[in-house]
Amino acid sequence: MSTAAATSRPGTVLADLLPATTAGRARVRDAALVCGGAALTGLAARISVPVPGSPVPVTGQTFAALLVGASLGAGRGFLSLALYTLAGMAGMPWFAGGAGSASFGYVLGMLLAATVVGALARRGGDRGLLRTAGTMVLGSAIVYAVGVPYLAVAAHLSLGEAVAAGLVPFLIGDAVKAALAMGALPAAWKLAGRE
Repeated sequence: MSTAAATSRPGTVLADLLPATTAGRARVRDAALVCGGAALTGLAARISVPVPGSPVPVTGQTFAALLVGASLGAGRGFLSLALYTLAGMAGMPWFAGGAGSASFGYVLGMLLAATVVGALARRGGDRGLLRTAGTMVLGSAIVYAVGVPYLAVAAHLSLGEAVAAGLVPFLIGDAVKAALAMGALPAAWKLAGRE
């Protein structure tokens, strides 16, 4: 599909703007995007700052996962985060504490969040400040909805203790990440000449 055809079609995400003139080239493009999204998330996970009193560090992986979902769409976003998760489980040093750690639930939450954010982006959820903010807030909420209960079970914490250790310390950072996405995604669409 040409770039012109992709830009005129409703339901376009940023990745759809990359040209692919044949079905074979589209598959190669999509495979490269999936691998690139997994690698970006893995590299962002290496940015890690410990949080006193919490087994969960602040990392860049949540931001990357949501950005991958919004940029690639639901299907490619899911595949990127699935590849990221499988590579981490196979031993890539992408997870804080490894795949068996108390923070692994956040990784599973990111897999779901990238898919939902990608579906919302296909409906315009990545265009404009308010829509992007809502999309990113919902994506972050999904990560916490999976990660916090997993943390509670894995670390033998009450739900209140898990919220205090695995949610509250991260709210300011998530607000900063949402603000970055609010600027980055609509700006990318403007650069592409779509908004």
